Amino acid sequence: MTTQVLPKVNSLGDWASLAFEKHFQKTLKHEPEVLKDQDPEELHQMRVSMRRLRSAAQGFGPVVSLPKAAQDRNIGKIARCLGGLRDLDVLLEALENRYQPNLPPPEQVELDKVLQQLRKQRRQAFKKVRAILGHKSYLMLKQKLQEWLDSPIYTDISLLPIQEVLPDLLLPEISQLFLHPGWLVGVEKEDLETSDNQDFLLQKTNSKYQVVKIKNDNYSIDIRDYEEENLHSLRKEVKRVRYQMSLFTEFYGATYEAYLKDMKELQEYLGDIQDSAVLREFLENILQSDIDKLLPNLAKQLQQSRDQALRKWQVLQRRYLNIQVRQNFRSELLRPVNL
Repeated sequence: MTTQVLPKVNSLGDWASLAFEKHFQKTLKHEPEVLKDQDPEELHQMRVSMRRLRSAAQGFGPVVSLPKAAQDRNIGKIARCLGGLRDLDVLLEALENRYQPNLPPPEQVELDKVLQQLRKQRRQAFKKVRAILGHKSYLMLKQKLQEWLDSPIYTDISLLPIQEVLPDLLLPEISQLFLHPGWLVGVEKEDLETSDNQDFLLQKTNSKYQVVKIKNDNYSIDIRDYEEENLHSLRKEVKRVRYQMSLFTEFYGATYEAYLKDMKELQEYLGDIQDSAVLREFLENILQSDIDKLLPNLAKQLQQSRDQALRKWQVLQRRYLNIQVRQNFRSELLRPVNL
């Protein structure tokens, strides 16, 4: 009996192939169950796998030569279609399980109208998912990516040792994240010029958001006039960095894991802020009415959920506006370990 000895995986190209293989196989694993449309978790997992596959295509762009059908743009097209259906599942789950049971009967009746419309939209979205998973563009993506995995084509830099080039891969991603304007939402210029790191909240004063000290936890934070697009865009940037960092956890220790955990929490909190806004907008579009009047209890719950998410986000916002934290983060990326 002979034992197959696998070659040592230590080049940039090796790790690129491993990343594509891992997320491609997970995508294929969940596809049959997604088409059965019986478990929303299967859709969620396939969407995540597609997003991570796209992240690999973006992050390893200088390393691999992918066929056109399997490049970032085509992967993104499929992922967005899955995402549209997933977003409706999230709305349904929140309304049915989180909010509706806590509403008075009259509001539950009004919400039933919304749920009926939402289920109709979901059926239409699932038809689109089923169609795109049977479309030649997706079938070609799978075929060409599998062919590439069987016989990978790399650029010259793929031969470089992974430990030597990891900082060059990760530092530009972190720099792009740190330069995002979303970090400065609600922060006044004078606060950026101070050296302390005291707690603050965003409070609306004289039609302008200002930074104030925390005195207690009894604020109701009005964020309807917030820079929504900046925060939503920042969440996308955080998610991209998180997926990229998750490819290389083997090369770093506990400190790196802590930064990665921060990225996960940032994505979650910014997502909760966005979800509350999307849900409110969806309700008002369906009902053609201000929900503060028609569904006052639900409106209050949405505001409370959003305030809570904002508070959690602000903790991490303060942390990552601290220059020392940023410097330590960059320094950590410079020290990958040898496997």
